Amino acid sequence: MPNLRRKLPSANALFVFEAAARCGNFTHAARELYVSQPAVSRMLARMEDHLGVRLFERVRGGIELTENGSILYRKISEGFAGIESAIAEIEARETGVESVTLSVSTAFTTHWLMPRMDRLNRAFPNLDLRFQLISGRIGGPLVDVDLGMRFLAEDEIDDTAALVMPEVLLPVCSRRYCEQAEQNRHNGQGDTFIVMDDDERGWQDRFRTFPEKRRRNAATLRLNDYAIVVQAALLGQGIGLGWLNVVAHWITEGVLLPATEEIVVTSRRCCLVAPPNRPMRPAVARLRDWIIDETRADIREVDRACPALGIREALKRAGLPLG
Repeated sequence: MPNLRRKLPSANALFVFEAAARCGNFTHAARELYVSQPAVSRMLARMEDHLGVRLFERVRGGIELTENGSILYRKISEGFAGIESAIAEIEARETGVESVTLSVSTAFTTHWLMPRMDRLNRAFPNLDLRFQLISGRIGGPLVDVDLGMRFLAEDEIDDTAALVMPEVLLPVCSRRYCEQAEQNRHNGQGDTFIVMDDDERGWQDRFRTFPEKRRRNAATLRLNDYAIVVQAALLGQGIGLGWLNVVAHWITEGVLLPATEEIVVTSRRCCLVAPPNRPMRPAVARLRDWIIDETRADIREVDRACPALGIREALKRAGLPLG
């Protein structure tokens, strides 16, 4: 450790370097550290002079790590994550309460997790659960969290990712909308389709049963948060595209209905992913396994409630036998 102190201009340089490397921008790092941007620049210049190597290259819109900078950032991130994990463990030993932070969508939190909070609290009475909420499509790096829900391609899945389920899509609507839509079709009227963003426009074309049953798009309701898309479907505003890992609870409760007897299983996988530089604490692993078990129990319930969807066979073909 004395040797390390001699290799750095100050211990604070590590925190400044880590923030700048993670943010990719001196100004953003300065804002996070509550210092000025010139102070960050000066500290990192001193660090580079002290080490005798370049750690950053200035590029359009920010900074990029050099090869030497990447080596240092990887090791510093691992070290900080280990220290943070140790502090969390000490706090848990002293207080009996352990905090876990999830990076998940507002929709998953609102429509999957909230209805079962009592069950979660009984299973984890000493857990302080915190959230990094994403309102649109979930994605992005896992920063300052213990676990994140992400949809991954097969070649993106590594030992940091635990499979929850394949991505399963199905159109959903409320019972009231379903009854009204049947009457509207007899009168020659079409359906209202709910979309989250422009990428979802025309999602109904992925389901062959819509044109087969002469269902057409008469109106589009565009919303920018998937939690609100599901809420609009619950309130009978139209047909929404349902991600089964989010809407399963409402289907099993009979509040949402499949708008057609068809599902689409994509090549993507819903996974719970741990940051690669953060050791997984036992509490995080237990929560991960609980979410997976609860989700698969939901899927079995949906399969029992809506056997015509063929969920069990579809997931078996996708490599997830439900048992």
